[in-house]
Amino acid sequence: METRKMASTLIREAKRLGATDAAVMIDSGIRRMIRYANNEITVTKTFNNTSVMLYVCIREKRAVASTTDTSSQALKKMVEKAVYMAKNSPPADVYSPLPRGPYKYDKNLLKPGKVSGEPDELVKHVESTINGALNAGATRVAGTLIYDDNKTYLKTTGGVEAVAHSRGIEISTRAFVSDDATGHFVSIAAEERLFNPYEAGYRAGEIAKMAANPVSGEPGVYEALIGPMTFANLVEELGEAASAFHVDAGISFLTEKLGQEVASSHFTLTDDPTLAETYGARAFDDEGVPTRRNTIIENGVLRTYLHNSTTAKKFNTQTTANAGIIVPHPFNLVVEQGNKSLDKLISSIDNGIWITNDWYLRYQNHRTGDFSTIPRDGLFLIKNGSIEKSLKELRLSDNMLKLFSKIRDVGSERHWISWWEVETPVLAPAVVVEEANFTKSAL
Repeated sequence: METRKMASTLIREAKRLGATDAAVMIDSGIRRMIRYANNEITVTKTFNNTSVMLYVCIREKRAVASTTDTSSQALKKMVEKAVYMAKNSPPADVYSPLPRGPYKYDKNLLKPGKVSGEPDELVKHVESTINGALNAGATRVAGTLIYDDNKTYLKTTGGVEAVAHSRGIEISTRAFVSDDATGHFVSIAAEERLFNPYEAGYRAGEIAKMAANPVSGEPGVYEALIGPMTFANLVEELGEAASAFHVDAGISFLTEKLGQEVASSHFTLTDDPTLAETYGARAFDDEGVPTRRNTIIENGVLRTYLHNSTTAKKFNTQTTANAGIIVPHPFNLVVEQGNKSLDKLISSIDNGIWITNDWYLRYQNHRTGDFSTIPRDGLFLIKNGSIEKSLKELRLSDNMLKLFSKIRDVGSERHWISWWEVETPVLAPAVVVEEANFTKSAL
């Protein structure tokens, strides 16, 4: 079924069954993936994907259903299921109709960037990242390249009908000198001229070479140099905590913090999907509202939560165009850069630990922000401004608000980060934190 007709049919059927509001988002496109290991390509796959998301609202009662089966029978069942779930769901505190369109959108955000998805070109990118890592001193290289070409069609009962086309490419490269001496870096782009797989490989290889012969680290409180890969993970958590849905649910460490200092004065964070040619650029949110730049934290002060129309009504404010039709969320997080190079950040540390990457970030308490995460790949002890040795077997166990409040320096070099630990693109620098607590890791 043709996309526009499919969306119109779904909305018409949802209204017939009793929905007061409905929205249909249809994503269709091509994904190409290349996996590589031991310096060679091991898997190449191409996927043709189509997914349909339906939101229905019966005043205060809401539900979402989705499917990848676009047959008439499957779509009919999806509508019936969504309306049934809405009728039987507990009512929300407020009812906010979907925003009224139509809207005008930035044309630069509706069209795709120039990114080649030709298989031969993608193979060249993989070869480039492998060569970069090997030239930096790695002996083995592994990772994944993903290319996406996607069209998004949105139609709502609010009079919105919008179409956006995007392309993107990302590579995640892990370099090995030995099993316990590894490095990891990424490159992501929505324009091929901004994509640098060689640099990603070279940085991963440099870290792996430096990480040779690690020794067990001593737990304790240290200064911490948090690299872009790890800091992007922490920043994404901060961005998600700014969702008004999570705040309202009481599962955010930013609850009741609006207008208060929640981070160091050196730290400013925006969500800016209006940045054309970036990986997280978007013209409209899931309700069809044109996106905008939102300053979440300015010089350490929490300036706004992220809203869709429903949370905005409950908080007596305006949507920030961050729908998530149920849960508002950030699209494209940007940390304001500092003025110190990586070498100067290192030289400023007397007794510290440099974390280049992490994984398995978990909360002990979402409401307070107590968390832990396992450093992955290169981990280094810094003494008197110099890297002294490679470490292993430590875990970063701390509190989000405390960690962000202790930032004393922000690096001048930033990198766009996204991989399986960081789903929201983040333009992240390295930062120095005055105090960070490290415990023994079981891994």
